[in-house]
Amino acid sequence: MATKKVNFNQKGIEKLPNDKPVLYKIQTQSGGTNYAGIAQKGRVQERLQQHMDKIPGSKVRIEQFHSIRDAAKKEENVIKRTQPKYNKKGK
Repeated sequence: MATKKVNFNQKGIEKLPNDKPVLYKIQTQSGGTNYAGIAQKGRVQERLQQHMDKIPGSKVRIEQFHSIRDAAKKEENVIKRTQPKYNKKGK
């Protein structure tokens, strides 16, 4: 499915599509992942705005999926592989 990378700020978030479930990664300037999460169709921008003042990052990368279940499977793999600093342990 489609992927997109934008600045992790209000203007960048507003450019993101909201029409499919997504896996999002809040990334450091060097490309490392600080946080990985999923958002349902219609809630992509809302979910990212909830992280704005809590999780540092310079970019956000999204990957769209056909279903939230598919996004959740990928999220689990990303968290296991990259162990993002701001994801809670045991998720």
